[in-house]
Amino acid sequence: MSGNTSLILIIISAALVNNVVLSQFLGICSFLGVSSQIKTSASLGGAVIFVITIASAVANLLYTFILSPLGLDYLQTIVFILVIAALVQIVEMFLKKTSPGLYQALGIFLPLITTNCAVLGVALNNVTDGYNFIESVVSGFGTAVGYTIAIVLLAGIRESIDESDLPSPVKGAPIVLFCAALMGIAFFGFSSLS
Repeated sequence: MSGNTSLILIIISAALVNNVVLSQFLGICSFLGVSSQIKTSASLGGAVIFVITIASAVANLLYTFILSPLGLDYLQTIVFILVIAALVQIVEMFLKKTSPGLYQALGIFLPLITTNCAVLGVALNNVTDGYNFIESVVSGFGTAVGYTIAIVLLAGIRESIDESDLPSPVKGAPIVLFCAALMGIAFFGFSSLS
């Protein structure tokens, strides 16, 4: 299999087949919390794409050139968390300066990217899967795109649901969780692509 083909398969697998939210159940907090509006969801998705892609690259370099050669593999989780926290701080400062409205709209969920288990999970999975630098970056990007697809789809569904006349017992969290579950089942259909 050629290099480009394997990179395309990594992207498809990360975004659709093994979707970080709908298949691996990582990043559920922000997935459910920010998905009430498409614009906010897409903006958070953009921030997550940046953070996961860059975190995957930096984590791979740190692991390959520092942690593994020095026998410090056991520190990978702590080091990856520090890298992710620094990247989120950069994104937060950038948004605060360039787009205060978006910064306010994302609210607490922007700093929560630091503790979003999806970001850390991707970095750790890349090491576990033995990906090289390019594969790690592609996997991180594909995973983040999959996260963005899922959160924007749920936001679109939630905007439609808000306009619907639903019985009061299913309004709010119950219908959102039901829709997320149906999305997970729908994404299971992509498993034949792998």
